[in-house]
Amino acid sequence: MAEQTEIRTTERAPAPPPAPPAKPGSAVIRDALGVGIAVGLSGFAFGVTSAGAGLGLLQTCALSLLVFTGASQFALVGALAAGGNPFTAAAGAFFLGARNAFYGLRLSAVLGYRARVRPFAAHWVIDETSAVALAQPDRRSARLGFTVTGLTLYVLWNLTTLVGALGAGALGDTDAWGLDAAGPAVFLALLAPMVKDTVERVAAGLAVVLVMVTLPLLPTGVPVLVAALAAPAVLLAQGLRERATGAEATPRAGTAAPHASRDQAAALRTTTEEDRA
Repeated sequence: MAEQTEIRTTERAPAPPPAPPAKPGSAVIRDALGVGIAVGLSGFAFGVTSAGAGLGLLQTCALSLLVFTGASQFALVGALAAGGNPFTAAAGAFFLGARNAFYGLRLSAVLGYRARVRPFAAHWVIDETSAVALAQPDRRSARLGFTVTGLTLYVLWNLTTLVGALGAGALGDTDAWGLDAAGPAVFLALLAPMVKDTVERVAAGLAVVLVMVTLPLLPTGVPVLVAALAAPAVLLAQGLRERATGAEATPRAGTAAPHASRDQAAALRTTTEEDRA
């Protein structure tokens, strides 16, 4: 009887990807200071806008000290300046700032602060500190970036808020200066370098088109919500396109690899003949 030799093939598990190199602390501090200074200076615009909306100096400074979410602060004073109900304005600002809670869920695992430090760190959980922290390759760099960004931004934001509120009277008509656009302009300047691939450019372009089309037609604030639909719309279109491309590249059942089927049948006949020998 012919001797049969069993050949076993072992597949090695793929090697884990190499860990990202540690980022120098000086580079983290430089990036964090750049973001903190750039955004912190726009607190001047909030101080002027808040004073122009009729809020007092203490009220304006208290908002920056205790709330410390630029978009929510601008939304609150903007609604008050337009004659909105204070409770409605506060509710809108609250729900706008509630997004920071989702940042906190992610950052709690990344930063790993102890329980007694988390309440203080939570006050600095905003768009900019989250972006800087999540962009770092390791926990040490994430903590450093978060701390430097938060400290720089908090100090500058409150100082420039005070200066803006004090100097609002010297500026005269604050609407003529267009300072309410300073905050969004800073966010766009920070966001622009991050838009790199085609999908991100298409989503950004579609969002701009949606805002421009709906701005004259819908109430204030609604065009921004409509523009937020650009991202899921583009991602859905990309997924459908990839699925269609994958379906075209995958052969139909029953037509795949006829040569492979013949080779398998030949191998089966050879094995049977060897068993009979």
